[in-house]
Amino acid sequence: MSKTSFFVLQGLAWPDHLISSERDLFFKLSDGAAFSQERHEIVCPRQALARFDTYANLFNIGKWRRHCDLRDLSLSLTGDGEFELVIFLVSPERSWGRVYNDIVTLQPGEDFVADIQNIPNFPDTGLLFFELRSLSTRGVIQDASWQTRQPPVRTPELMLSITTFRREAAVQEAVARFEAFLKTTPHSRHIHLTVVDNGNSAKITNTQHVTVLPNENLGGSGGFARGLLEAKHREASHCLFMDDDAAVQMIAIDRTWIFLAYATDSKTAVAGAVANSQHKWKVWENGALFDHVCQPQQMDVDLRDASQLFAMEFASTQEKPRNFYAGWWYFAFPVAHVKNMPFPFFVRGDDVSFSLANEFRIVTLPGVMSFQDEDFSTKESPLTVYLDLRSHLAHHLSLPEMEIGRKGILKIMARFWMRSFLACHYETLEAVHLAHRDVLAGPEFFRENADLSTRRKEIGDLTRIERPKTFQDTNALKARSRAWIPASRLLPRFMMKVTLNGHLLPGFRYVSNRIVLPDQKRGQIRPIWGASEISYISADGARSYTVHHHKGKAWQTTKAILGDMLQMWRGYEATQEKWRKGYDSLTAQSFWENRLNVSPGGEADTREG
Repeated sequence: MSKTSFFVLQGLAWPDHLISSERDLFFKLSDGAAFSQERHEIVCPRQALARFDTYANLFNIGKWRRHCDLRDLSLSLTGDGEFELVIFLVSPERSWGRVYNDIVTLQPGEDFVADIQNIPNFPDTGLLFFELRSLSTRGVIQDASWQTRQPPVRTPELMLSITTFRREAAVQEAVARFEAFLKTTPHSRHIHLTVVDNGNSAKITNTQHVTVLPNENLGGSGGFARGLLEAKHREASHCLFMDDDAAVQMIAIDRTWIFLAYATDSKTAVAGAVANSQHKWKVWENGALFDHVCQPQQMDVDLRDASQLFAMEFASTQEKPRNFYAGWWYFAFPVAHVKNMPFPFFVRGDDVSFSLANEFRIVTLPGVMSFQDEDFSTKESPLTVYLDLRSHLAHHLSLPEMEIGRKGILKIMARFWMRSFLACHYETLEAVHLAHRDVLAGPEFFRENADLSTRRKEIGDLTRIERPKTFQDTNALKARSRAWIPASRLLPRFMMKVTLNGHLLPGFRYVSNRIVLPDQKRGQIRPIWGASEISYISADGARSYTVHHHKGKAWQTTKAILGDMLQMWRGYEATQEKWRKGYDSLTAQSFWENRLNVSPGGEADTREG
């Protein structure tokens, strides 16, 4: 953990071709500087420049000052050669300050330490980064770390919990990376990995640092609940939830552990940002807010752009509002402050509910990011809309601080109806109706259907048209397209809104548009105005599906949904009371111990009943 009298706060992160090789997320090289992936070093001819104003390697001094009361800081460098070292302090609405600027000589095998003065006087919102310009014929940068003489507040006992379901290759790779990481981290004695195997197929061997727990498939909710029970059994101080399809650089775990060790507030939790694997430089969310809908924070920020990166870090340094939540692709939290276990949603919404129901002080950190295998925007389907809608309604009905009244609840119901109705997604409309019925039934439905098997089959059976298929001729679809209604113009678009995209116009399909969209635009309304035939095609062009305008299907399901809305309006108080009483019952530790057949001590109960 320490180099002589120093404690390392943040080590240098390097590109990893297995996770992210986007070099501009780690460092920026110019004037002939070159990087060796194999040796993890940067070679700099004379006047070459290496800058570290990057997502993975800048140091957010504001967060460390606010949450850890950091009063002492140094930068340690290892390498070979003479350099000009500049350490910059960047604050919002101010010119950059140079807190260190000197000629330094790096000697092989020795650490050069640059002390940074007046840390207690630094602003509560600020960033530090350094740059090195070579003054030697051949300078080499081998490592760097931000460090302190200030001792930590605690020694976290961190248990990682990965939930997996029949993704054997992905979870085996994650475990292999973890085992390799433990050979390099100084915190290995205080970190353990538990794999909750919902599919009983992971084929991972228990080791000193890895435990595999077979588990009934109750989705992410049941898997992470089982992991949390294990964390309590192991007396872990903190638990880190991670997805099996979420690739994380292992140095993120080090950064999480050390930040939790220094946090002055025991409620401090660390949320990881997320990007999809198609564009690893673009943020999908850096934490999110929930208010009627999920609102990703700093979405689409280009992490290669220093100005966008700085703005994101400045914004995320501020205290989070009460409705801020962390996704379970990466969320480390203090076990002692868990009041409510996960709600049995199966999937979707369980992470939102968990953050909202428990009083964590959530922080995001530079370089702590998960890279998801899939593009989130292509995951929408009748099943995911069903899952999203019921959790959205449940959050507002069950949690007093999320109270929005009957009008607010009906707005959510109307919004989900409108999106599918206008876009001719009538199978999704049927799923919306099912979500309403389940929420109106109250938490007891979720108690009795924690595995969601009946609903998953029912929605799977009704999903015929909206299921992407591989045999459609995408070229023929494009050839059929037509744009007779100029929906991009104000007046035609207004007419489409007034007539509910032609659902109030006789013979609309004879004069309407036929359009082809990438599947990332499923759920977007603006592109579909004036269309009665909409085809969605995957990015590789191999899969597609087509929906058609059909007034009978649209209004038949809408009639049922209007009935749901009327029932919610009339019985709002009774429904809300059911949810508020039932929520605490279904998020109690005893509920999950009974449902998962786990004894209060944490062991799976194998006795015959």
